[in-house]
Formats: sequence, C-alpha cells, structure tokens
Amino acid sequence: MLLLYRQLKPALPQKVFCRLWAVMGKLQSKLRHSTYKYRPDGLTEERVQTKAFQEYSPAHVDAVSVVATLNSDLCVSGGRDKTAVAYNWKTGHMVKRFRGHEREITKIACIPKSNQFFSASRDKTVMMWDLQGSSQPRQQLSGHAMVVTGLAVSPDSSQLCTGSRDNSLLLWDLGTGQCVERASVSRNLVTHLCWVPREPYVLQSSEDKTIRLWDSRGLQMAHVFPTKQQIQTHCDVSVDGHTCVSCSSGFGGEGCEATLWDLRQTRDRMCEYKGHFQTVASCVFLPKPTALMPMIATSAHDSTVKIWNQDTGACLFTLSLDGSGPLTSLAVGDIASLLCASFYRGVHLLRVDHSRGLELQEVAAF
Repeated sequence: MLLLYRQLKPALPQKVFCRLWAVMGKLQSKLRHSTYKYRPDGLTEERVQTKAFQEYSPAHVDAVSVVATLNSDLCVSGGRDKTAVAYNWKTGHMVKRFRGHEREITKIACIPKSNQFFSASRDKTVMMWDLQGSSQPRQQLSGHAMVVTGLAVSPDSSQLCTGSRDNSLLLWDLGTGQCVERASVSRNLVTHLCWVPREPYVLQSSEDKTIRLWDSRGLQMAHVFPTKQQIQTHCDVSVDGHTCVSCSSGFGGEGCEATLWDLRQTRDRMCEYKGHFQTVASCVFLPKPTALMPMIATSAHDSTVKIWNQDTGACLFTLSLDGSGPLTSLAVGDIASLLCASFYRGVHLLRVDHSRGLELQEVAAF
C-alpha cells in the first residue's frame, strides 16, 4: 500500500522545484562560513565566527574561472558565460561587460598602470580590451591550436606571452600584434604563466608536473625545476622576483599542496604547504604588512582559502566558503584584500584582518 502511494504521489512541478532550489541557494549563501584560526603551537585551532557580508548582483550567470586585479579599485573576472566583467570591488558595482569570445574565458592578464587587459578562451583566441573604449575587443590574437591556458604581460607592457594545451608558448609584439617567437615542448600542457618582475623571464606551470622558466629573448627554456608528483595547476612570483610558488592537483589530501621555489640561486625547493584535501587551483604571494611575516594564500576545490607562513609552512588561517563549490582563482586586491573566484557563488571579496592576530573574513560577494 505504501509503495502504491509513493508511485501515485505527484512529483513537484519542475518550475516549482527550480524556484525552491533557488531559494535554498539564497539561504545557503547567507549562512556564516566556517573559519579556523591556528595557534602558534600549530597543534590546536579555534573556530571563529565570521561577520555578516554584503551580497551584490552576480557578475556572471555561470561558474567564474578567473579573477584579476586591474587597479586599486577594479577587478576583471571571466567564466563559462563567455563574458569578461569589470567590477568595482570596493563598492560592488559592475562597471562594464565585455563580449566577444565564443567559449569559456580561461585566463585574464591586466596591463600594468592602464585600463586595458587580455582574456584567453577555450575558443583558442586571445582578445585585448579597453575599459575606456567600446565593449568590442581592440585586438584579437590567434595562433594556438587548442584552448589558451596562460597569459603573461611583460613588465614594460611591450610583449605578451601566451601558452596553450597545444604544448606551445607564443610571444607577441603588442605594438604590431604579431607573433615574434614560438616554442614547443612535447607534453607541455600549459596551465599558467607569469612574468618575473624586472626580468626577461617567464614562469610556467604544466600538466606534465613541472615548472619551467623561459627566457623571453628568443623564448628559450632557461631552467626546469624538479618534477612534482602531481599536475602543477598554477604559479606566482614574489614582488622582489627572488622566489616563486606553484600548486598541485590532488584528491583526499594526496598531492593538494603548494611549493615554494628559489628563483635566484639554487632554484631548489624551499618549503611546502600541505593541508588542502582537493586540487589547489591558485596560489599568490600576499603583500607584506609592516613587521609581519611573509605569507602565501591558496584556494582549492575543497572550497577553502588558506593563509600560510611563507618561511615555515605553517597554516595560519583557513576560511571555508561553504556552498561556493571549487574555488578557481585568487587575486590580490590591496594590502588587506583578496578576490576569490568560485563555481557557484561568483567572486568573493575577502578581508585580511591583522587587528586580532590574523583573520580572514568574507565581506562581499558579486
């Protein structure tokens, strides 16, 4: 009888179900997030309640793949909805939306001290945009045979280096829009690129589990760091250009780490940061406040952002962005702010608070 009742019981209409799901999503996004503050002994942790945050109109209608800082007020994000969005991350207001790519935007690189930026896409193209110009691309660069997964602008803004899953790196003259150098290495599926400050070198992470350093003068390989056990998903270079950090894929705590490397002398591994339980998708050096230790931040597919002591590898704070899904990208806003892109809840504005030791709080989402 019970079985017959279950069979005859009418299901919820799809429209009602979708509305119910949306309401549940909104309620979930309002929940306070789990945070953990680590004590100096590294053995115990205390749970900290985060403050309420402001939720603005979402910048994207689908997963956000990448976020980058354009200047002290503006950030640019891109995602599966094939659009790039410029946002004032201090006020929460959208400034401009850019459309032109035919598939998901994978990477964004901003030109220093300008209103211009580049976006890379699964449609194999790179486009240049101007915040002060029209919403159409100023320039389109085509040269890769597969999805473009790396972008890096030279310190003098005269060149752009692009990388792809087609195993190649291309160097572009931004004055002419022409490709001037090309390099290819077997199985070198590029995952990220960044230019070393004040140097002609480009750092690259790869799916072949290695980190490579390229000399842009001829686009020659200058160094290959010791091979890791997992895919290297992302890399970043310190402001002084002395060190770099990369992060690894993984699952269940296997892999899932970030690694600090020496760029200047031995080029050896200096430190590892372990504590995530899924793929670490992004890693960045944090600006060093006066009299405080150097720190690194990581975001992962386990929905957590962690802050680490750069020198010791100790985890100083963990923020869990519940309901956000995999966290895909990190960008430094200013000395006390981080921007974090996610699959399900857009871009998060995080505040690094030093008033009571060290805390990381979500203050806004858009």
